[in-house]
Amino acid sequence: YMRQRLAIPLTGVTLLLTLNSATGLAATAVTGPLVDRFGRKGAMLVSLVATSLSLVLMGVASTLLLWVVLIIINGAFSPLYRVGSDSMVADLIEPERRPGAYALLRMGNNLGVAIGPSVGGFIVSLSYLLAFSIAAGAQFAFALLILFFVAETLSRVAPGTRPAGQRRPESGYGPVLRDRTFLTFCSVYTLAGMAYSLMMVLLPVYAKENFGVPENQYGLIMATNATMVVLFQYGITRVTERYHHLPVLAIGSLFYALGVGSVALGSSFPAFLVSMVVLTIGEMIMIPTSTALTANLAPPDMRGRYMSVYGLTWGIGFGIGPVLGGFLNDNVAPVAIWYTGLVMGLVATLGFALLARERRFAAAPEPSP
Repeated sequence: YMRQRLAIPLTGVTLLLTLNSATGLAATAVTGPLVDRFGRKGAMLVSLVATSLSLVLMGVASTLLLWVVLIIINGAFSPLYRVGSDSMVADLIEPERRPGAYALLRMGNNLGVAIGPSVGGFIVSLSYLLAFSIAAGAQFAFALLILFFVAETLSRVAPGTRPAGQRRPESGYGPVLRDRTFLTFCSVYTLAGMAYSLMMVLLPVYAKENFGVPENQYGLIMATNATMVVLFQYGITRVTERYHHLPVLAIGSLFYALGVGSVALGSSFPAFLVSMVVLTIGEMIMIPTSTALTANLAPPDMRGRYMSVYGLTWGIGFGIGPVLGGFLNDNVAPVAIWYTGLVMGLVATLGFALLARERRFAAAPEPSP
């Protein structure tokens, strides 16, 4: 949509997406402490309302300057919802059940995503503005549901009830930034996310401009991704949660590599659909496992901050990956995008395999079958 609306090179479009991610990275500096101090619910509400307004305006924006402003607004407020919801799940669910809980949450999210792209592909043939307006309205309705039906889960320690001699928890990111093992995990996960982002951001442009795959067919590809999550996510997680997190993540990254790399061999809608199926298997393995691992590593009073740093992996991955892919498309060859993604996925696979040997991960308690 941005490519057609603004008539700028693909690299320019991906730089706008990078601006979105960069803004999210800056917002994360305050998101985690706010969620830990003031609660999960308020952060989720502010995020949904602000991004709903940005969606409405994106349906009418026609200048690059206005798009820059809207991208900044969207990037600044989006992390609030993700950090708030992931922290809320960690508050509610004991460690051994968290992978399954995050899997169920993803199934609910993707039930909507399964319907959205398939319907949206046909709506945009009538009007992009109508599609943006419906999306914003649905998101605002979700905010109302949270406002009236979801309770705050943040545990507060009343003044004077802290055990004698216990230090007051630090309010910033110092403890997280000193957790080198966790930061290494985040770095490897970012690389895997870069491979994933190539597929999710650049495949529609690649498929349409090089092989004439229209928007409505690509909508079906995305709907397949979401439908697989709805149908199979919980069952797959019930299997993967029996094993240590890092080997599971290594296997998921391998599926990322194969899914992204296989796009280089395709030239039609069925081929790209198969590539998405392979990528989605990796996604169902990776995301609940990585989120649960982060929740388990985080002290209870720092879950917001750990989830914020974990969320940076998506922001950085989606900020760097598509720009690199756009550069390769414009200056090397379109197919170079997918060979690069293959390498990223394989390196991430190796990284997770090496991390599995770390004492902290090897000794960490894992859920029993």
